[in-house]
Amino acid sequence: MQPAEMSKPDVTCQEPRDSEREKRWATLFQQLDTNKDGHVDINELRDGLAAMGMNLCTNAEQEILKGGDTNQDGGLDFEEFTRYLKERENKLLLMFHSLDKNNDGHIDVSEIQQTFHSLGVYISLQQAEKILQSIDKDDTMTIDWHEWRDHFLLNPLKNVEEVIHYWKHSTVLDIGECLTVPDEFSEKEKKTGIWWKQLIAGGVAGAVSRTGTAPLDRLKVFMQVHASKANNMNVLSGLRGMIQEGGIRSLWRGNGINVLKIAPESAIKFMAYEQIKRLIRGQQETLRVQERFIAGSLAGATAQTIIYPMEVLKTRLALRRTGQYLGMADCARQILKKEGVRAFSKGYLPNLLGIVPYAGIDLAVYETLKNAWLQNYSRNTADPGVLVLLACGTVSSTCGQIASYPLALVRTRMQAQASIVGAPQLSMLGLFRHILSQEGVFGLYRGIAPNFMKVIPAVSISYVVYENMKVALGVTSR
Repeated sequence: MQPAEMSKPDVTCQEPRDSEREKRWATLFQQLDTNKDGHVDINELRDGLAAMGMNLCTNAEQEILKGGDTNQDGGLDFEEFTRYLKERENKLLLMFHSLDKNNDGHIDVSEIQQTFHSLGVYISLQQAEKILQSIDKDDTMTIDWHEWRDHFLLNPLKNVEEVIHYWKHSTVLDIGECLTVPDEFSEKEKKTGIWWKQLIAGGVAGAVSRTGTAPLDRLKVFMQVHASKANNMNVLSGLRGMIQEGGIRSLWRGNGINVLKIAPESAIKFMAYEQIKRLIRGQQETLRVQERFIAGSLAGATAQTIIYPMEVLKTRLALRRTGQYLGMADCARQILKKEGVRAFSKGYLPNLLGIVPYAGIDLAVYETLKNAWLQNYSRNTADPGVLVLLACGTVSSTCGQIASYPLALVRTRMQAQASIVGAPQLSMLGLFRHILSQEGVFGLYRGIAPNFMKVIPAVSISYVVYENMKVALGVTSR
């Protein structure tokens, strides 16, 4: 026997006797077979897995049924169920040994980091510890075979790469969860094309979300520019006025270019983030939260700089009167003819300055809320769940908006002021002084009500469409 073979652990010694395994499988089958008909169908699988509180990959119940239903009758009898679990445990044992680099029968934090590193994904010691703690039941800060087996037995991941991909996209790593920071991808994901599928899914989600909340977005712009102490415009009067002027369809003015700019903005932001991340990271294995914030903010600033003329067009199209422009091209042509090239950079400075407070507060509040929930309410999982994440995202986005909204309002006024007859052509500081002197601090928050109103539907629509688009494109990592 070769020395390499001698160093391998005895696989059989880690397994209990067959009678014990079958007893454990029988208990599990009885838990899932709620109607006691000797078969577990897909509904029983779905309900049973949910009742057990397992953190599973997408479509787990379909994958289990597909792998175990040998007679294709739409359910699993006990024989099929035990055969599936036996094959599943054998696969899990091979995965366990591939992660157990030193063959000591336990997976520790450094081995989790090594495995991520081998696939081109860099995580910190703290991130690896959170992954380990989500599986470690006896608080030894290591994962033994039984803990590994019980955690992944009904999670139909096929190999170590799928396990790592599943961990990478779990919320414990916060990759792509915060809207201010672009997604990160491993080398394999970049080579196989998963990265562009996820960017497409995100783009479609953004387009549907923006279209669904476009009336509130146009109302916000309308109130930012036209609301004042004199007219006392509110949400209802603003909506009524827009409908009276141009009909129901007018509520979506400016949405076309708002959707059109998603693709270039996302692509530029992603590419810039990748380059800035490399410059910041250097020899480090991962970016800390503060470094991700800096990289995300700089990437956002780069994207905003390049696509900013589209932002000006969006504001002008949202504020246009019926028949004023024939479309995007006509709007751009008229602005260029009447105001010159410089008109397309109006409001650029407050827009750029607004990125930092929004991105910083959004990311910081999101991280703080999510980690506080994990520490206080989570014991057996590192995944807070969809509702908690949506709540964290909504609160963090709202806090970011409150901090950056005055700059956003001044930006919109600067973009629009040349098109308003009699409006003073002021600089950023001049506009701040003018608003404060005429309307007070409250004037800096005109239109924030519809802005708040669109947060929850925008986040919810984005999440639902994003998850369904990933399934449709074959990216089922969550």
